[in-house]
Formats: sequence, C-alpha cells, structure tokens
Amino acid sequence: MKLYNSKFYHRDLSWLRFNHRVLQEATDKRNPLYERIKFLAIFSSNLDEFFRVRVSDIRQIKSLKKPLRKKLITKPNKVLKEIKKQVHKQQEEFGHIFKNEIIPDLEKEGIVLIDYHAFTDSQKQIAKTYFEEQLKPLLDLENSFHKNPESIFVENEASYLTTLSNGELQLVKIPDSEPRFFTFPTKNGKHYITFIDDILKYNLGENHPEDEVTYYALKISRDAELYIEDEFSGNLMNKIKNSLPKRDKGQPTRVLIDKRMPEEFQDVLKEALDIYNADLVMGGRHHNFKDFFAFPNPTEKDLSFKKLEPLPHPILSSTENIFDAIDKKDQLLHYPYQQFDPVINLVENAAEDATVTTIKMTLYRLADESRLNTAIAKAAKNGKEVIVFIEIKARFDEQNNLKWGNIFKKNGATVIYSYPDIKVHSKILYIERLVNDKKKRYAYISTGNFNEKTAELYTDFGLLTAHKKITKDLNKVFLVLQKVTIVPKTKRLLVSPYTTRNKLEKLVNAEIEHAKNGNKAYIILKMNSLQDKSMIEYLYKASNAGVQIKLIVRGICSLVPGIKNQSENIEIISILDRFLEHGRVYIFGNGGDEKIYIGSADWMTRNLSHRIEVLTPIYDKDVHKTLRDLIEIQLSDNTKARIIDAEQKNEYVDNSKKKVRSQYATYEYFENKL
Repeated sequence: MKLYNSKFYHRDLSWLRFNHRVLQEATDKRNPLYERIKFLAIFSSNLDEFFRVRVSDIRQIKSLKKPLRKKLITKPNKVLKEIKKQVHKQQEEFGHIFKNEIIPDLEKEGIVLIDYHAFTDSQKQIAKTYFEEQLKPLLDLENSFHKNPESIFVENEASYLTTLSNGELQLVKIPDSEPRFFTFPTKNGKHYITFIDDILKYNLGENHPEDEVTYYALKISRDAELYIEDEFSGNLMNKIKNSLPKRDKGQPTRVLIDKRMPEEFQDVLKEALDIYNADLVMGGRHHNFKDFFAFPNPTEKDLSFKKLEPLPHPILSSTENIFDAIDKKDQLLHYPYQQFDPVINLVENAAEDATVTTIKMTLYRLADESRLNTAIAKAAKNGKEVIVFIEIKARFDEQNNLKWGNIFKKNGATVIYSYPDIKVHSKILYIERLVNDKKKRYAYISTGNFNEKTAELYTDFGLLTAHKKITKDLNKVFLVLQKVTIVPKTKRLLVSPYTTRNKLEKLVNAEIEHAKNGNKAYIILKMNSLQDKSMIEYLYKASNAGVQIKLIVRGICSLVPGIKNQSENIEIISILDRFLEHGRVYIFGNGGDEKIYIGSADWMTRNLSHRIEVLTPIYDKDVHKTLRDLIEIQLSDNTKARIIDAEQKNEYVDNSKKKVRSQYATYEYFENKL
C-alpha cells in the first residue's frame, strides 16, 4: 500500500519532493557554478531541519496509543521507512551531482578540491603547520578516546571524525570556529582547496604510524521540538527560555555516517549512541554540506548570480511624507524586487512624528541587528504607545526574539509573548495618528516577516493602506492579542482561526455556483504549502463542477491533480529559482468582479485552525492589476516552473512559447514602472 493515494499525497513525502526541486537547481547549468553549489547547501540545510522537526514529530506519534495515533498519521513506521528510502535515493543523486558535475566544473575554472591522499609534499607541510598552529589547540585530543563508548555524547548538527583504534572509539569534533575549507597557495595557475576534515585526517593519522587508521565522518540531527509539559500554566516565555538548551540534547532523529564505515564499526556506534539501524543514514565522506554557503572562490571570476539590486518604489521611495502617500491611495511593495526601506522608513518616521500616538506590531522572526527593530525601540523611548506581540515559538529564532523583546521592554514598549497552544504568524503593523484632533489609522499587512535579511531573499508582498474598514478591522485583531476582546469581529479581513476557513469555503462555493449556472468560473491560488484535507476536498468539488483551477505551490502539495472525476480541471506548478517564493495570493473569479486576497496564511490546517493569520482583500484597482500581472507572469514561467502531477515527478514546464523566467520577468516589470 502506498503512503499516498489518488486523493491525498502524504505531506512529508511531498516535502521531500520539494527538496528534490532544490537538488534540481544544483544540476541546472543555467545557474552559475557557485549558485549550484549553494543549492547543494540549501538541500543539505533543509534536510537537517526536516529530520530535526518532521521526523521527530512522527517518532513522537509512535509513542501514542493506537486509536489516537490512527487519527494523526497512517502507520508511522511505514512513513519513516519510506522517508529513509526517499532520502537515500536523493543522497545518492546528491553525491552524483557533486562528484560528477560540480567537481569537474570547478576544475574547468581552475579550482581543484582535493582530499588528503592527493596532498603534495609542500601541501603536507602546510597542512601540518596549519594543524599545529590553528586546529590542534581547538581539539581535546586527550579526551577523544573512549574505552567505555556508552559515555559518549555527540553534539547536535556538529561534524565529527571517528575511528576505532586499539579497541577504543575515538571521536574528534571538527572545529566550527574555523572555516570549513582551507585554500592552499596557487600552483601552476590552479587553486587547491581542501576540507579541514582532510587536514585533520592527515595529521591525526600521523599519530598512529603503526596502524592503518581510517577516519569516518559522523553527524547527528537531534529532535528540535521544545516539549513543554504544561503550556497553560506559569510563564510560557520562561519555559521556552529554559527549554532552549534541551534542544541540543534531544533524541537522535538521524545519524549520518560515511557509507564506507565497516558493519562492525557501525555496531559499536549503535551501541554507544543507543540507536538502531532505522536511525542510520548512509552519506559520503564529508557531512554538513550547508558549509558550502561559504565555499571560497580564490579566482577573480564571477561565478555567482549577478546581483539584482532592489529597485526603489516609484512613489514611496521619493515621497517626503509616507503617511500622505498612503492617504492618497493604497501602496503595494514586492520584495526583494523592490526595496524594503519604505517599511523601515515608515516605522522610523512614526517614531519621530509628533502626530503618531500608537504603534502595534506582530513580530515572528527578528533579525539579529536591525534598523527596523531599533526604530521600534526608539518609538517607545520617545513616548509612543508601542505594543509588540513577539512569537517566541518561531522555531530556531526564539533566542533572537527574546533578545529584542528585552530591548523593547527596557525602552518602554509593552511586549506580549506567545500564547499557549497557538502561534501568531500574521505579519501586521498598525499605526494611529492624531491629526487636527481626528484619529487616523494606517495598516501594513504582509506575506513576509519584518526582517531586512529575509526581505533580500524571499519574494513577499506588503500592502500599505489607510482604508478605514481594513484599519479598523486590524485594530480589532490587536485588541484580541492584547486580551481586550476575545474574538475579532472583522468585516473585511480574514483572520485565522476565526473566519479564514469559513470565508475561503464560501469563495470556493461561489465559484461552484457560477460554474453550475454556466458562467465563467475560476480560482488561482499561489501559496507555500497546500495540505489541509478539507480545503483540498472543496477544490476537488469545484473541479468536478467545472471550475478552472490553477495553483502555484512552492513546497508541500497534498492535492493530487489530473485524476478523472476528482481533479481534471486542476493544474499545479511549482517555481524554484534564485529567490524563495513566499507570497500568498488568492484569486477568485466572482462572476467577473474578481476578488484578490493576500496575507500570511497557507492552506495548511495549522494556518487555518491553529495560528493567528491575517488575509486582506485588495480594493485598490492599481494594486489589483499589479498582483494580477505578476501572477500571470508566474503562470507563464516555462524556465524554472515544474509541473506538479499525481506522482510529483518534478518535470519542468516545457512548451514552444517565448521563454519566461518569472523572477527575472518580475524584476523587469518593476524596472519598467520607474
């Protein structure tokens, strides 16, 4: 029995198909060489997180009683077995790409990646000097041998070298304070680079001249969930803060080893780490390929993407008073094609503007250093009423969020932290001004975080508006976060977990009625992930009624298209290119009076039922047209778009039409507006 069927594709297997699309970018020679290397790093980093989060979730489900377990997932052991099978297949493909495509292409550019067996005499001497002066002081070699292997502990996500020597297990942690790669002096016009792993192997092997010592790579991914026994009592912020150190000591979810490691050595390792065959994943000679984000380029050649400088917004970047510009009409921003500066400038202006009385924001992932965050603190220090909701359950960003929360508090802001059992995932900003004794409201509703760094990498939309009903609705959302009210009785905004699902169902049903009445009916949805079974059923129902449905789904897609009497009228593509597609845009034909919504919510159960999310309707005709134009560009992509079919084979869209690479076409679209 398959873990996916003709109705629903398993979410975790679908995620693995997404990561396969990342791997495809590593072999796509339309990408510059160093970008292909970077995609290998992204693939590796993604897989690390998958094992730390999703695989750990499935393993936790295994411990539940069978009736409850059956409601959550089908046969967790079978799921884990299939995951391991698919990961192994992808790891083999990864190794093939690296060995047979990347390394030869590096050599064509005069860059030679060598292991310690290929060191020349002069390189051996350099490697010895580097080891003695730089690496050895960072190693605890005296305590690296373990007569009693049961006492060892392997740090989460760290790279190790391990060997059996004289019956003892040796574990050497590769220092993460040093660059992962070492560049030897250029020789005969060629640049020689090696992993510091190989410098360690060469020098550690020198310490055992009487033995043929072989060191194997080892890495462990541990459960990254913060299991908080009781979220509902006490201070959740303190509980999360106290739980963070436990993350690095969680149960192993993947033990990645060099596939050349002998079976008897594997047996010793399994006993020492208290793991089983199911935990072992066979890899290559080097692990932690995410370190290839910093792979050195010793040449003078440009082997990366040419930088696409974010473009100025045609109105907001030149206006003297950003509030006046928003008063005149709604403004749409689209990163990273356009600058994020208008959002920063808005908050900086609000911090200084004497007419601004109140600033309210939700913050999900905060940058380490940030002009935006500094402006928030300054606004509070200047006496504005600043209310900041910080989601400290934003996985892997908890520490940063806590840091900035303390800074905001010290400057006088009211800081509200996570609520039990629900995440606040919305990306919203609300500002009040008092102008001529009249209250004026402003709203910013986005698909992406208030984070300058991700604004350079993720494609997101942000709407700035002074629309009275939208801004009034947004304040109602904040009143719920402030615990002033219980339910936000919004009239225009869709707010999860209160109204989003119900409103989306009504919008789909309206298209079904139009189709039944013989009218043109269509739905176009762009999102990160589509998993919610109830909403998928609605789309199947719409398809069967004759509604034409086009989906752009970056990641998880549990809907199975192209099945007779189920999804014949549904087409799905996934676009993966130099920027991470992150925007959510939902379009409904509505009998000719088209409706568009943008916001933070994907069509996943967690986004519709277990998180606070905000979607806003688009009323401004110019903004509506821009969004429609951009979606049409993406639907026309026949360069980086993949077809999501029933088996998620990830075949590229290929047709005889004019070539469109949507991310570049989008940049040109905004260039032409200047």
